[in-house]
Amino acid sequence: MGKRLYVGNLPFSYTSANLESLFAGHGQVTSAQVVVDRMTNRSRGFGFVEFANPADADKAVQEMNG
Repeated sequence: MGKRLYVGNLPFSYTSANLESLFAGHGQVTSAQVVVDRMTNRSRGFGFVEFANPADADKAVQEMNG
């Protein structure tokens, strides 16, 4: 089973594709979604990334934290 990570402090210009490419180097990403405002359709500055392998998710947290 995969592991889902919360990712905060994203630039408002980020899309789900940007988020996926940011984390793709750390393992197999099964989904990446930037949360957008319903009214403005603008990024809310956070999103979620799901990895197929929990070890890859842990590795991404260690390398991307901060």
